[in-house]
Amino acid sequence: MSSTIRIAELFAGVGGFRLGLDGYHSAEHPEFDMPSAGPFHTIWANQWEPGTDAKQFAARCYKVRFGEDSVVNQDIHAVLDQYEAGDIDIPDVDMVVGGFPCQDYSVARTLSQASGIEGKKGVLWWDIYRFLKLKEPRFGIFENVDRLLKSPASQRGRDFAIILSCLASLGYAVEWRVINSAEYGFPQRRKRVYIYVEKTDDTWNLVRRLSDGVMAEAFPIKAIKAIHDVSIYADPADNSELFGVGCKTSPFLTAGAMQGYEVVTADVEADYDGPFATLGDIVVSEEDVPAEYFVAADKVGDWQYLKGAKREPRKNKRTGYEYMYSEGAMAFPDSLEKPSRTILTGEGGVSPSRFKHVIETKDGRLRRLVPDELDQLQCFPKGWTNTGMTDGQRAFCMGNALVTGIPHRIGRAIAHRLSA
Repeated sequence: MSSTIRIAELFAGVGGFRLGLDGYHSAEHPEFDMPSAGPFHTIWANQWEPGTDAKQFAARCYKVRFGEDSVVNQDIHAVLDQYEAGDIDIPDVDMVVGGFPCQDYSVARTLSQASGIEGKKGVLWWDIYRFLKLKEPRFGIFENVDRLLKSPASQRGRDFAIILSCLASLGYAVEWRVINSAEYGFPQRRKRVYIYVEKTDDTWNLVRRLSDGVMAEAFPIKAIKAIHDVSIYADPADNSELFGVGCKTSPFLTAGAMQGYEVVTADVEADYDGPFATLGDIVVSEEDVPAEYFVAADKVGDWQYLKGAKREPRKNKRTGYEYMYSEGAMAFPDSLEKPSRTILTGEGGVSPSRFKHVIETKDGRLRRLVPDELDQLQCFPKGWTNTGMTDGQRAFCMGNALVTGIPHRIGRAIAHRLSA
């Protein structure tokens, strides 16, 4: 491997992994300058939103920020088909990164393990697995909702066991961590699982890896109280059929390590004493907020109802079944003194919502967050998604994005180890 770590970014969105690892330097947009995490250089990327050309606004943003030829805007499954047929080239890379959806990862048995693994069509994990198998990069960093460690409800932990066994079958050792970005000083409470994989001939001490591995270096933890072993099957199809049957809870906890199908896991607690950012730190000037972002007086009651506690009878429209619906109250307006709640893809639009953010201005008015603020809550530069898309599309992109500072810190830990 050269001194430069060449990266392929899958499911690239508007470039969160690339921004966090490569940084950004542009004479045209010096206001977007961000430091790199180390000797990282993204040389290939793929972004495709299923649907029409109108759905490709994230890929268009990626091209505006990184160059017209910076991303392949085509279904990754079709791209890999073309590569295997010899119709196109994908360059060799040292690392693959990407955030992929939490889906049903169940697999079908094949005639032999050597013939490959057949997963459900359209489940994007199998394209990551296929890419790893074809290109054999040394490293990988992947991101998902923390529900991945627990799904599905009928077989707790099954999906993650399938993924671990797939990675082990390709010779990868693995670390994972559930990271709440706010616990490490970022302005948003966003809890996601990050998976670091490395192809290595070194034998890992899995227990020690929990406290001195890449993830622990990037995101320090307090002393671990209890470590558990987990048994997974070598064959992903066995995990699909048998793992977690009858289990009410998943054996996979908030941190873990795996090598050669051996797995250890533990619940860990953040150890951080640096500065903490808040929602108030990224709020733009009031004169920069369009009028439509302010909540009309006659709509405040609707917002209060949706944000408030409820216990009320409801009826299923399809079946007619009557039940008692209840939910707790949410902060209204959102506190400017704390990190924000998690941004969701539905953050845009004027309609009242339980989950959209609403803040109070200095003059007492209520308003929604503008796209520039959403960019900054994900630690993108202010205005990153201002590339011609609608405000709703900008909000959708940020709801799908990651906190760029997380891969940045993971990248710094990788770079530090490579330079030692």
